[in-house]
Amino acid sequence: MAKINLEELLVGKKMEPRYMEYNWRDVALYALAVGAGRNDLMYTYEKYLKALPTYGTIPYWGTVNVRPYQWMPLPASMLADEIIKPTISFLNMDHEIIMYRPIDPIKCTFQYQDVITDVYDRGEGKGAVVKTRIDVRDEAGNMVCTNYSTTFFHEAGGFGGKPMPKSDVVIPDREPDFELDDYISPVQNLLYRLTGDTNLVHVDPEYAQKMGFETSFMQGLCSFGFSCRLAIQALIPGEPERMTRMAAQMSSVLFPDTPVRLQLWKIDDHKAFFRFMNLTNNKPVLNRGVFEWK
Repeated sequence: MAKINLEELLVGKKMEPRYMEYNWRDVALYALAVGAGRNDLMYTYEKYLKALPTYGTIPYWGTVNVRPYQWMPLPASMLADEIIKPTISFLNMDHEIIMYRPIDPIKCTFQYQDVITDVYDRGEGKGAVVKTRIDVRDEAGNMVCTNYSTTFFHEAGGFGGKPMPKSDVVIPDREPDFELDDYISPVQNLLYRLTGDTNLVHVDPEYAQKMGFETSFMQGLCSFGFSCRLAIQALIPGEPERMTRMAAQMSSVLFPDTPVRLQLWKIDDHKAFFRFMNLTNNKPVLNRGVFEWK
């Protein structure tokens, strides 16, 4: 029996338009959820407040203050979930955010609609990958950022689709120019969950085990936010508004209560490559990362 051609079925499909209201407390909570500390008042105190650029990823999985209401994250990749009906959890493979203007740190309503742009076939028994795009605008219709993300479905390969393109990021074969250590707290997944990613694999150990994991684990976009905050600290301290693009592959599962390290290699005056490392097992959590600024 021939497999369903997911590319023909899914590319171009959209979720309904959505709206996410936020204020300075949401921006500060996000900063704390991605590891901001007592000295990071720029991200947590309304007197000085600036938004971390990766707050712009929240619409991808966000459920807080979203209209229409949703109790679980519903990006366009979930249209594939309804067709494939996987018996083990889908996984995010990578994420990219492109910034067009600084995020208003005090109050705004994001307007967005996500669309499936590509479906890649990794082969029989190797799964399929669904790529989506979300353009995020403010109330005036100005573009704030664009998110691209890919979601891996274990059980959907071998339908005859195009292969997934390879990353053009090559980590230099030399010592990093910067290394910044940090720590994923025992409750980091619970704190990040309050920003809107209510996927049960990140909170319910029994559900995570049912989906094929040891226990509940960290959200990939939490590691993405950690990396953004640390990269700004090293490369453009005090000026998050200068970030223009960030992307990375999600390489391994990270559990709470884990020491981590961001490794950065400067490529030129406006670009660096990075890895976000789990220091417990010395494996990259995020790999082939790129951080760009103006």
